[in-house]
Amino acid sequence: MAVLVGRKAPHFSETAVVNGSDIVDNFSLDQYLGNKYVVLFFYPKDFTFVCPTEIHAFQEKLGEFESRNCAVVGVSTDTAETHQAYLRVSKDNGGIEGVTYPLVADTNKTISTNYDVLAGEYDYDEEGNLTAEGEMIAYRGLFLIDKEGIVRHQLVNFFPIGRNVDEAIRVLDAWIHNETHGEVCPANWEKGKDAMAATNDGVAAYLASH
Repeated sequence: MAVLVGRKAPHFSETAVVNGSDIVDNFSLDQYLGNKYVVLFFYPKDFTFVCPTEIHAFQEKLGEFESRNCAVVGVSTDTAETHQAYLRVSKDNGGIEGVTYPLVADTNKTISTNYDVLAGEYDYDEEGNLTAEGEMIAYRGLFLIDKEGIVRHQLVNFFPIGRNVDEAIRVLDAWIHNETHGEVCPANWEKGKDAMAATNDGVAAYLASH
């Protein structure tokens, strides 16, 4: 598994569904550079079980992300048309109707590959035939990307394990706090709690007060 933290987020330009219904070509994170943070998350499949709970959870907290000047973008290896159909199905029937943030269609699997969250692997047999080992879908990857396009946090879960959206917000808050105040955030830090100066004196003062 590649560690992308501290590196430029891999570029992509692919089809996506935006505003809950509209298919657009050449969707890219470049539109956010210099302006917004991005939480980019991958999920395995449309029309499944854990995936809609996560997709709705991000939608429910979308205002929290937006208040922090952060865009939320989802990606799976489904087609844009499948995303669009999924968005037409009500939440009561297992769909994701009401989700408004972009859902990218990684149908050629290059985005999942470049972010190193693609579960399966391609290979060739002795006769030169293309084969695949495992299902070619994305693990539950999540990447926090800063305004300059640098990855500052990544998390990858196996298929059965849903992510904690509040934790994604906490990590975003920690990064913003560090950028704004130059302080580092200790274990279990949350917005509004004390952080500490990145010096020996600062750490000692923090530990002494806790």
